[in-house]
Amino acid sequence: MTTEQQTEEFWEGHYQQRERVWSGKVNPVFAEIAEPLTPGRALDLGCGEGADAVWLARHGWQVDAADISATALARAAGHAAETGTAERISFHRVDLTKGFPEGRFDLVSAQFLQSPLDFPRAEVLRRAFAALAPGGVLLVVDHAAAPPWSKHGHQMEFPTPQDTLAELGLSADQVAVERAGTVERPAAGPEGEHGMLTDGVLVLRRR
Repeated sequence: MTTEQQTEEFWEGHYQQRERVWSGKVNPVFAEIAEPLTPGRALDLGCGEGADAVWLARHGWQVDAADISATALARAAGHAAETGTAERISFHRVDLTKGFPEGRFDLVSAQFLQSPLDFPRAEVLRRAFAALAPGGVLLVVDHAAAPPWSKHGHQMEFPTPQDTLAELGLSADQVAVERAGTVERPAAGPEGEHGMLTDGVLVLRRR
């Protein structure tokens, strides 16, 4: 089995284990940052079941939404159809380790683009920045710590926004750093647990 097949099998298994994996609601940190932006063309990397893509379409964006999982994309397309946003969203099955959606974008969103598999995350994010139109925004939100209900949190490493920025290797004449820090938000675990999650937030504008 090739690495690409292993990656696809992992994420298909992830989405097929339940009828719906995510809540269907937009990530509130993403919405807070994206709402003031002037709508244009957006790219949603690892779009999953499509909540963020639908939110963007509802707010006037033309959206390209990419994921490796056909199951996730089918659910995302269904969500778009149910909300009347399908005409504003193009869905693409893409393995980001092998390729990248074409075009220039005013916003590229990478929400929790983290994987337990071998994944060239820094390379993908460098491509994401390169795909920005001048003045465009790269918005990266990561898990910055394990959830309080995790049984394996002590075994996991999480990049800080500063780590991510350093990995991109961008110069000051290429990028304006508009935000780099962490936020906390309430969330519920798979067994109904309640607690606070910590997210790392990085907002970069291409000069």
